[in-house]
Amino acid sequence: METGIQRVFLKRCLQPLLLACMFLPGLAAAQDQDDDELGKIITPDLERRQIKESMLDSENFELGAFYGVLNVEDFGSNPVVGFHFSYHVTESFFLEAAYGESETEKTSYELLSGGVELLTEEERQLRYYNLSIGYAFLPGQVYIGKRWAFNTRIYLIGGAGNTEFADKEYFTYNLGAGLRFYATDWIAFDLSMRNHAFTHELFGESKNTNNLEARFGLSLYF
Repeated sequence: METGIQRVFLKRCLQPLLLACMFLPGLAAAQDQDDDELGKIITPDLERRQIKESMLDSENFELGAFYGVLNVEDFGSNPVVGFHFSYHVTESFFLEAAYGESETEKTSYELLSGGVELLTEEERQLRYYNLSIGYAFLPGQVYIGKRWAFNTRIYLIGGAGNTEFADKEYFTYNLGAGLRFYATDWIAFDLSMRNHAFTHELFGESKNTNNLEARFGLSLYF
């Protein structure tokens, strides 16, 4: 009698344990599969890209030279050469001191008159120097091929100074704009236009002149 009761008791106790042993591995495997799928959705395996930061010098000083054409009103268009020194106060604002010189041509009146000369050879030499403030904006890039990208920036500039011409000095305003092309981390090319405005009395009466200058420059940063 006791043996029969023990068998019934053991059967009822062990049967749930056996069922649990049979189903638990399957449930665990299903749970692991669900966790893997959920992990792929929440945290996808992304391939990280290696980003190389732009290498530009942090120095604030700039020394450059330029060559171009200066149109002096009534005295023709002539080559102009000069240099400039700049200090970059911030990323956008900079101060520039510039010097340039050119040799003007004879006026139309001198050419047509045959022998009249208003200025001597020495007086035809034009020199100017000025101090200006510039503002750089609209940074961009120029792509050459698929591998080369160069930084560019547009700037506006304006200031004042003196112009030495015809053995006199004239207070001069200048205003212009340009484009800088950064070839490397310490070399930049510059293409710009400037207007030098001053008043003279070379023809007997006061005359306001606007003298346009187009120039190409090369700058070094240090």
